[in-house]
Amino acid sequence: MRRVLLLLLVVPAVAAARPGDWTRFGYRADRRNVGPRTTGITAANVATLRRQQVELGGTADSSPVYLDHVLVGGARHDTIFVTTSYGLTLAVDADTGAVLWRFTPDGYASWAGSSQITHASPLADPGRRSLYAAAPDGRIHKLDVADGTEVRDGGWPVAVTRDPTHEKIGPALNFARGLVLIATGGYIGDAPPYQGHVAAIDARSGRLVHVWNSLCSDRPALLDPPSCPETRSAIWARAGVVVDPATGNLLVATGNGLFDGMRAWGDSVLLLSPDASRLLQNWTPTDQADLDSRDADLGSTAPALLGHGLAVQGGKDGILRVLRLAQLNGHNGAAGPTTGGELQSIPTPGGEGLFSAPAVWRNAGRTWLFVADRAGTAGYVLTRGRLARQWENPAAGTSPVVAGGLLWVYDPGGTLAVYEPTSGRAIAALPAGPGHWSSPIVTAGRVVLPVGDANQHRTDGVLDLYRLPSP
Repeated sequence: MRRVLLLLLVVPAVAAARPGDWTRFGYRADRRNVGPRTTGITAANVATLRRQQVELGGTADSSPVYLDHVLVGGARHDTIFVTTSYGLTLAVDADTGAVLWRFTPDGYASWAGSSQITHASPLADPGRRSLYAAAPDGRIHKLDVADGTEVRDGGWPVAVTRDPTHEKIGPALNFARGLVLIATGGYIGDAPPYQGHVAAIDARSGRLVHVWNSLCSDRPALLDPPSCPETRSAIWARAGVVVDPATGNLLVATGNGLFDGMRAWGDSVLLLSPDASRLLQNWTPTDQADLDSRDADLGSTAPALLGHGLAVQGGKDGILRVLRLAQLNGHNGAAGPTTGGELQSIPTPGGEGLFSAPAVWRNAGRTWLFVADRAGTAGYVLTRGRLARQWENPAAGTSPVVAGGLLWVYDPGGTLAVYEPTSGRAIAALPAGPGHWSSPIVTAGRVVLPVGDANQHRTDGVLDLYRLPSP
């Protein structure tokens, strides 16, 4: 009789995500801006929320992230993480507003107060032990969630530009298939030279796996910006890199720049392979040259995934275009010089340029799209591949968020509006500080909204933290 020995392998435990976690801008990698189904906040109690203002020591012109009951400073805290325009990253106790730790990148004093900024939201690793944050030094920093210390193993921190004085990390960071995904553009005023690009970093090792450049796209590495004869084609939308959950492919939109369908891809929607190593398809409007000449960036917003193999793309020209992902240009599945091919074109609310990220919500068998800009907020329903507006109001807004069955829209004039999503009926208007591009997260009985405008170049700022009254 033989004995069978069973060897028990001891494997380090990996922390599991908790239901309340909000780990990135847009809630998930597809950037649909739809959070938890239940948040503890309802139409019946939303008006009872009480606001606390937390001093950050900087302006967070972005969106925060949140980890539920995570180990910080040797104890469990419900914790908010936020990155300011000059790269300070803070952990804030969601119950008290106390700052638990603060990370200051090396060189902070050399750019603080200048126009060298970031708008990027941080990113919490799915394992809940690491946080990734951008800074104006052109690097992505990996921080320990427990105490904010910087990880310097392997390639961390990782430079994603060779010239951070001209190339800005503007969009929020994303994560898919073990890769941290980043996009870059230029600073306000479009001062050359810069090229928009997507960078993919191995989250564990800090190795820069691939770089895809929207100009000089035949060169698969970080460019020294003057070495490419073309400049601009920024990737600067709030949502940055959008991940298609069906394929893992990446979607971005570019701003003004040369388009030739070979090496230059200005004012285009681009579909990249999951590791950002290859361009698979493009959609480029027939009036691309006109958009370029008028500073009417297509890439002022990113593609929003509607499901059913469709996406919608806005832009500074105030038009929403419905696109088919399998054939972006309407003719074939290859990247090239063909332009046009959209399935539908309709105006944004008020026909204004779109600088926010739409929200896509599936409810009772219907797909809803919520769009906010400087002229209004609107809800659309997708039917047979076409969008039809269901309601609209003149209230300005940044990126809408659906959470707990409510629609949340921040008016940077100083109000956080709450709507019934299917009717647009106003439920509440919460006081908020003035802002620019930031948007809220709503989870675990709390609403978190950074306020302020990074383009004012301030080294102070506030986080508005709303909670339900204690029972």
